[in-house]
Amino acid sequence: MRDLSKLEAIMWSIALPGFSQLLMKQYWKGTLLVVLEFIINVQSNFNLAIMQSFLGNMQASIDALDFQWIMFYPCLYLFAMWDAYKSTLKEHKEYAFLPFVFCAYFVTVGVMYSTRFEIFGIFPGPIFTPMIFLIPGIISGFLVKYAILFFKAQFNPNKE
Repeated sequence: MRDLSKLEAIMWSIALPGFSQLLMKQYWKGTLLVVLEFIINVQSNFNLAIMQSFLGNMQASIDALDFQWIMFYPCLYLFAMWDAYKSTLKEHKEYAFLPFVFCAYFVTVGVMYSTRFEIFGIFPGPIFTPMIFLIPGIISGFLVKYAILFFKAQFNPNKE
């Protein structure tokens, strides 16, 4: 298995889910993630929606997306990132998955609200709205993780 840093693993997963797994010689898992990403991407018209969003055509981006398919994307994407991150850890880190899981939840909700969500009078559309929802997702995930660890330490001071 090729050693990747945590940052390198996450960055390759951001580039394309499954790339980190392939670099770490987890060929079955990496191939499955790449294939699933490709299927969801094509079926949801995600690349066209991304292009339209970057060109400022938010309604064209909404019209291009198949929301039934794109709803799968946040969970697949963040699972691939979590798996890549987890594979780089030398030892188990308790509740390290929570920021990833909360990001998946919040980004999925961001997809749901992306056709009507505005911030400061700006309509970010179906690509940028989920990215905005990533921020409270990661903050919530870390807060929940540290709250659990804090209360666990308070009520079980002798246990690790």
